[in-house]
Order: sequence, then structure tokens, then C-alpha cells
Amino acid sequence: MRKIHVFDTTLRDGEQSPGVNLNTREKVEIAYQLEKLGIDRMEAGFPAASPGDLAAVNAVARAVKNVTVIGLSRSRESDIDAVKEALQGAQDPCIHIFLATSPIHRQHKLRMEKSQVLETAQSAIRYAKKYFPKLEFSLEDAGRTERDFMAEMVSMAIREGANVVNIPDTVGYLNPAEYGAIFKFLKDTVPDIERVQLSAHCHNDLGMATANTLAAIQNGADQIEGTINGIGERAGNTAIEEVAMALETRSEYFDAKTSLVLSEISRTSRLVSKLTGMVVPGNKAIVGANAFAHESGIHQDGMLKEKTTYEIMTPETIGLKESKMVLGKHSGRHAFRDKLSDLGYDISEEEVNAAFAKFKDLADKKKEVSDEDILALLEEKLIDTPETFSLQTIYVTYGNEATPTAKVIIHGQDPQPIVAVAEGNGSVDAIYNAIDQATGEEVTLGDYSIKAVSRGKDAQGEVHVVLSQGEVAAQGRGLSTDILEASARAYLDALNKLIEKRKTYTKREHANL
Repeated sequence: MRKIHVFDTTLRDGEQSPGVNLNTREKVEIAYQLEKLGIDRMEAGFPAASPGDLAAVNAVARAVKNVTVIGLSRSRESDIDAVKEALQGAQDPCIHIFLATSPIHRQHKLRMEKSQVLETAQSAIRYAKKYFPKLEFSLEDAGRTERDFMAEMVSMAIREGANVVNIPDTVGYLNPAEYGAIFKFLKDTVPDIERVQLSAHCHNDLGMATANTLAAIQNGADQIEGTINGIGERAGNTAIEEVAMALETRSEYFDAKTSLVLSEISRTSRLVSKLTGMVVPGNKAIVGANAFAHESGIHQDGMLKEKTTYEIMTPETIGLKESKMVLGKHSGRHAFRDKLSDLGYDISEEEVNAAFAKFKDLADKKKEVSDEDILALLEEKLIDTPETFSLQTIYVTYGNEATPTAKVIIHGQDPQPIVAVAEGNGSVDAIYNAIDQATGEEVTLGDYSIKAVSRGKDAQGEVHVVLSQGEVAAQGRGLSTDILEASARAYLDALNKLIEKRKTYTKREHANL
């Protein structure tokens, strides 16, 4: 299977993302992780950009030992000298020289004719070869360069001793068919093309960076260039993890692979995200939080029966422990029952159905239902208390300059619901006064406490109350994403238990007589 070299430019092109500014320590930390990932070549920065960047490139060059360390350079002797200084101490140094070749760049940026561009690049390569045994040359904006001039530039780079020639789609303009055809053209027409490795460097302006890179591989590219998480100028670069996993997952199709340690992908992604401050979108391929997450009931059912129904690669491959079954409003009974089993519950089908109904009600209120939420639901549902009274509706009006008022609608023993309105010192007090009025029960509130069951603004609140009537006391719990509703449910739960205890207490007294 053909080996594809990986050129990582997270520390150079990735750092050019707006708002990203890595210090030397952060660059070295990322460099160590990239070395663990097993990349072949690491572009550590652009030494001529600033003294700070030169020092950072030098720190990286001295730190890593098993990677070719590369410094970027324009086709200028002063830039080449800066790279030479920056890469002192590197185990395996390489210089990366570039010059724009497209008509629009020649005319508006360089203000050069073709012959001047050719001569400038040739002179720079000759100068750099005095100091660097390894050299890569890039035709900036090659994607919009005339093919005959591109071939002429590549031929020159080969003659002058370049080891790698990069054909970048600098502005993400091409589609896969066009970009792949360029590599085929160069392979078929340029003399001695086998003396160099051809490299693909794509930007993602039209969302085709990964597809273009794979097309280049199919047409003879020997090296791919990109960044971790696809960060970079404008819409970013090719995401290295996407190409690596495409080659791994579809190896029979591409017949090519990288030598990356794939199990380090997730860790590398998290580190780059943390240090650059660039959050990875949840739906990002391979490393997004949802890449191995399933909420749809149909998908969860398929996953539980056979994972390959909905996963074409395993999370373990990139260093994750397992797929994530997200329990939410789209989840089905199969996934819910499986979650109960994972949590250690072995309950009857009737109890599963009762808990599932409560789960569905909760899922309509929360984006994601946590294990803590489910445990709380189970504890609430598995205690079978006869409901003398149940809550139908609750309304609360409150203002800091008005008296809190609560209206409750409660179902009792009669078919007709009971409606009651009451005021209180606060919203909870008003609710409890209204419940007392509706039920006709006189009780004493001995304890009231609240705690969050899970995290986040939409977390369930659990209210715990203790009510007493003479010598009889009972505890009640209520759960809801609305703490006032939870308070009402806890009060009624305790009240129902109190009524049942009172019946038992009365029977015992009669028996003693």
C-alpha cells in the first residue's frame, strides 16, 4: 500500500487563523503531541515574520527528534537566512520556499512577468540548497496558474534540487476533478517527475479541502499538507484527521495510507483546540463531539444491534473510549432500556414503561438527559405511593413589589378537578398555601431543600420536603426543570405518603383498642 507523507502546518498556517497567537511554550507543547501523532514533517513557523516566531521555531527544532522540522521562507535571501538561524539544532531540518505563480498574483501582487517569477524562484532555490539538504518549493496559487507555466516551474525546481514540489489550491477555488487532473498532468508531462514528491495543500473556502486532497492522492500526490482540526487562514486548511481516517476507512478504495498513530488523533485535536482557543464544532468530522454520538431512536436501535449499521469507523481508533448514546427526545425505548441496564437496574417491563414515559416528558424540556437525571427519575418512579392528590396545573405570579400568588389545579378522588388560589410570603409559600386550600389538609412543613440533579441551566432541580400531622411525618421528593413545579410535586408526594401513613396509624390505634 502506497505511503502518503503527512506535512503538518498547524504551527504555521494554523496559527494564521484570525485571533490565534501561540507563544513558544504552547508551540513546543503542540509539537511534542504532533510527534506522538506520528506526522512526518512539521512546519514550525515563518522565522522571518518576527524575532518571536524565529525563536519559537528554534525551540521546536531543538525539542522534537523524530520529525522533519520545516521553516517557511519567501523567495528572498534574508528569509532563507532567518530559516537557517531558526533551524539550528534541528535533527532533520528542511526549508520551504514559496513564490506565487498565477496570473492574478503575478500582475497585482508581484508585478512580475513569467520570466521574472521563474528567475526569482530559481535563484532562491540555488541559494537555499547551499545550506539545506532538504527543500520544498511551493507554487503559491498553483490552482489558478496556467498549466504550461506550472510545468515549467516544476521542471525548474526539479533541476535545481528540490525534494518536494507543492501544488497548493491556495484560495480553495478548485473542485476535486480539476485539482486531481493537475497532478495527473504533472505526472504525465514533466520530465524526471519521479525525482520529487508532489504535495497537495488545500484550503477550504468552498468546503472541498478534504475532497480535493483525496483527489490529489488518487492522481499521484505523495504528500498531503494540512492542520489539526482544519484550522487556518479564512475557512481553514485540509483537516489532517479527515484525510487520515478516509484512507484508513476506505483503504480498499484509495490503496494508500499514512503512518499516523491514529489513536492519538482525539488527544491532539483537544490540545490544539485548547491552546488556540478555536472550538471544534460539534458536527466536525472525526473529532467533533457528535462524531460518535447517536440520539435518534432508529439509529440507537441499530447501534445496539450492530454498530456498523451507523458507524463506519470506531471511536477507539482515534483514541476515544466508546460511542456516545445521547438520550434525548428522539431516543427510543431500546436505548432507554439499555441505559437502565448499564446503570445496574433490572426492572419489570411495566416499570420500564412508566419510567420511559417520565423520561420522554423530561426530554421535551432538556436538550440532553444525563445519567443523574435518569437515576432521579427511577428513584421517583420505583417508590409506589398511591396518589390521593396529583398536580395538573400550576400558575405563579410574582413581582418584587407585589404579593406572590399561586393558582393550582389538582386532581383528587372526585372526577372534577380542584382549583385553589392563595397568596404567600414567596412563590413557594403561595404554592403550598394553595395546595393546603385545595386538599383541605392541615400540615406542618418541617424541612425544605433544593439541589441540582445534573449540570447546566436546564438541569433538573430536586426538591425534598418533610411534612407532619401530629405524630405522623412523611418525606416527599419532586423533580422538574422548573424548581417551582418540583416544589409543588414534592409537597404533594409527601402529602400522599402522609395520608397513607395516617390510614395505617389509625388502623393500628383501632387494633390496640
